[in-house]
Amino acid sequence: MAIDLTPPGGRLDGTAHYFPVRVYYEDTDLSGIVYHTNYLKWFERARSDLLRLLGIDQRAAQEAGEGTYAVAELRIRYAAPAKLDDAVVVESRATELRAASCRLHQVAWRGGDLLTEAHLRVGFVGADGRPRRQPDAWRSAFATLMEDKTAA
Repeated sequence: MAIDLTPPGGRLDGTAHYFPVRVYYEDTDLSGIVYHTNYLKWFERARSDLLRLLGIDQRAAQEAGEGTYAVAELRIRYAAPAKLDDAVVVESRATELRAASCRLHQVAWRGGDLLTEAHLRVGFVGADGRPRRQPDAWRSAFATLMEDKTAA
Protein backbone atom coordinates (compact mmCIF):
# COMPACT_ATOMS: atom_id res chain seq x y z
CA MET A 1 0.00 0.00 0.00
CA ALA A 2 1.40 3.38 -1.05
CA ILE A 3 0.70 6.31 1.23
CA ASP A 4 1.17 9.84 -0.06
CA LEU A 5 2.97 11.74 2.70
CA THR A 6 3.60 14.86 0.64
CA PRO A 7 3.01 17.89 2.84
CA PRO A 8 -0.06 19.89 1.81
CA GLY A 9 0.86 22.98 -0.18
CA GLY A 10 -2.43 24.74 0.09
CA ARG A 11 -4.74 25.45 -2.81
CA LEU A 12 -4.94 27.97 -5.62
CA ASP A 13 -8.45 29.31 -6.17
CA GLY A 14 -8.67 31.94 -8.89
CA THR A 15 -6.28 34.73 -7.91
CA ALA A 16 -5.82 33.58 -4.32
CA HIS A 17 -3.75 30.94 -2.56
CA TYR A 18 -5.10 29.37 0.64
CA PHE A 19 -2.71 27.66 3.05
CA PRO A 20 -4.02 25.85 6.16
CA VAL A 21 -2.17 26.00 9.47
CA ARG A 22 -2.93 24.35 12.82
CA VAL A 23 -1.85 26.19 15.98
CA TYR A 24 0.38 23.92 18.04
CA TYR A 25 1.61 24.38 21.58
CA GLU A 26 5.04 25.44 20.29
CA ASP A 27 3.38 28.35 18.44
CA THR A 28 2.05 29.94 21.62
CA ASP A 29 3.58 32.15 24.29
CA LEU A 30 3.08 32.06 28.06
CA SER A 31 -0.37 33.60 27.73
CA GLY A 32 -1.53 30.78 25.44
CA ILE A 33 -1.84 32.88 22.30
CA VAL A 34 0.22 32.66 19.12
CA TYR A 35 3.54 34.48 19.46
CA HIS A 36 3.63 37.38 17.00
CA THR A 37 6.59 36.17 14.92
CA ASN A 38 4.89 32.87 14.13
CA TYR A 39 2.50 34.67 11.80
CA LEU A 40 5.54 35.74 9.78
CA LYS A 41 6.65 32.09 9.61
CA TRP A 42 3.20 31.01 8.44
CA PHE A 43 3.14 33.76 5.82
CA GLU A 44 6.60 32.69 4.58
CA ARG A 45 5.50 29.05 4.32
CA ALA A 46 2.39 30.10 2.42
CA ARG A 47 4.48 32.17 -0.02
CA SER A 48 6.93 29.28 -0.53
CA ASP A 49 4.13 26.85 -1.29
CA LEU A 50 2.41 29.40 -3.52
CA LEU A 51 5.60 29.61 -5.60
CA ARG A 52 5.83 25.82 -5.70
CA LEU A 53 2.22 25.58 -6.97
CA LEU A 54 3.01 28.20 -9.63
CA GLY A 55 5.90 26.03 -10.86
CA ILE A 56 8.60 28.36 -9.53
CA ASP A 57 11.62 26.40 -8.28
CA GLN A 58 13.40 28.79 -5.90
CA ARG A 59 16.00 26.26 -4.88
CA ALA A 60 17.07 25.44 -8.45
CA ALA A 61 17.33 29.14 -9.30
CA GLN A 62 19.35 29.85 -6.17
CA GLU A 63 21.68 26.89 -6.75
CA ALA A 64 22.18 27.97 -10.39
CA GLY A 65 23.18 31.44 -9.21
CA GLU A 66 20.18 33.09 -10.91
CA GLY A 67 18.72 34.60 -7.77
CA THR A 68 15.83 34.31 -5.38
CA TYR A 69 13.11 36.35 -3.71
CA ALA A 70 13.77 38.37 -0.56
CA VAL A 71 11.34 40.41 1.51
CA ALA A 72 12.11 44.09 0.88
CA GLU A 73 9.17 45.71 2.71
CA LEU A 74 6.72 44.48 5.33
CA ARG A 75 3.81 46.10 7.12
CA ILE A 76 1.86 43.88 9.51
CA ARG A 77 -1.25 44.42 11.62
CA TYR A 78 -2.45 42.13 14.38
CA ALA A 79 -6.23 42.21 14.78
CA ALA A 80 -7.06 39.22 17.02
CA PRO A 81 -5.12 36.39 18.65
CA ALA A 82 -5.01 32.80 17.47
CA LYS A 83 -4.94 30.17 20.21
CA LEU A 84 -3.90 26.57 20.73
CA ASP A 85 -5.63 24.12 18.33
CA ASP A 86 -7.14 26.86 16.16
CA ALA A 87 -7.41 26.08 12.46
CA VAL A 88 -6.00 29.08 10.61
CA VAL A 89 -5.98 29.75 6.88
CA VAL A 90 -3.42 32.07 5.31
CA GLU A 91 -4.76 33.78 2.20
CA SER A 92 -2.21 35.23 -0.22
CA ARG A 93 -2.89 37.55 -3.14
CA ALA A 94 -0.58 39.38 -5.52
CA THR A 95 -1.44 43.08 -5.73
CA GLU A 96 1.31 44.47 -7.97
CA LEU A 97 3.80 42.96 -10.37
CA ARG A 98 6.91 44.83 -11.49
CA ALA A 99 10.08 43.86 -13.32
CA ALA A 100 12.09 42.99 -10.19
CA SER A 101 9.41 42.75 -7.48
CA CYS A 102 5.92 41.74 -6.52
CA ARG A 103 3.62 43.14 -3.84
CA LEU A 104 1.49 40.73 -1.86
CA HIS A 105 -1.32 40.95 0.65
CA GLN A 106 -1.48 38.07 3.12
CA VAL A 107 -4.21 37.51 5.69
CA ALA A 108 -4.51 34.93 8.48
CA TRP A 109 -8.12 33.94 9.11
CA ARG A 110 -9.81 31.79 11.76
CA GLY A 111 -13.10 31.00 10.11
CA GLY A 112 -14.40 34.45 9.18
CA ASP A 113 -12.34 36.24 11.82
CA LEU A 114 -9.39 38.35 10.70
CA LEU A 115 -6.35 37.56 12.86
CA THR A 116 -3.41 39.23 11.14
CA GLU A 117 -2.72 40.87 7.81
CA ALA A 118 0.50 41.83 6.09
CA HIS A 119 1.33 43.94 3.06
CA LEU A 120 4.74 43.17 1.64
CA ARG A 121 7.01 43.53 -1.32
CA VAL A 122 9.32 40.73 -2.35
CA GLY A 123 12.19 41.58 -4.64
CA PHE A 124 14.14 39.28 -6.89
CA VAL A 125 17.83 39.50 -6.02
CA GLY A 126 20.89 37.98 -7.65
CA ALA A 127 23.60 36.02 -5.87
CA ASP A 128 25.29 39.37 -5.12
CA GLY A 129 22.18 40.52 -3.19
CA ARG A 130 21.35 43.24 -5.70
CA PRO A 131 17.90 43.56 -7.29
CA ARG A 132 17.51 42.14 -10.77
CA ARG A 133 14.73 41.41 -13.22
CA GLN A 134 12.62 38.38 -12.37
CA PRO A 135 12.76 35.49 -14.85
CA ASP A 136 10.04 35.92 -17.48
CA ALA A 137 8.45 32.58 -16.57
CA TRP A 138 8.19 33.69 -12.93
CA ARG A 139 6.57 36.99 -13.92
CA SER A 140 4.12 35.09 -16.13
CA ALA A 141 3.27 32.76 -13.25
CA PHE A 142 2.65 35.71 -10.90
CA ALA A 143 0.58 37.45 -13.57
CA THR A 144 -2.00 34.64 -13.28
CA LEU A 145 -2.67 35.84 -9.72
CA MET A 146 -3.33 39.44 -10.62
CA GLU A 147 -6.96 40.58 -10.31
CA ASP A 148 -6.41 43.11 -13.10
CA LYS A 149 -4.59 41.10 -15.77
CA THR A 150 -3.67 44.32 -17.61
CA ALA A 151 -1.53 45.42 -14.61
CA ALA A 152 1.04 42.71 -15.32
